[in-house]
Amino acid sequence: MEKQIQIKLVRSPIGRPKDQRLTLKALGLTKLNKVVSKPDNPQVRGMIAKVNHLVEVVE
Repeated sequence: MEKQIQIKLVRSPIGRPKDQRLTLKALGLTKLNKVVSKPDNPQVRGMIAKVNHLVEVVE
């Protein structure tokens, strides 16, 4: 089984570029303080890197 990482949305996507908003939606982050669990792989890490100023990661 793949290692999981938890991602929490801590800043609002309001006023951010559309690609960042869509990245958050693809991660499943729709509301502030929502936490989702995703597999720890390069694709998810790339999405996190794109919106790292809006999220917190718990390994």
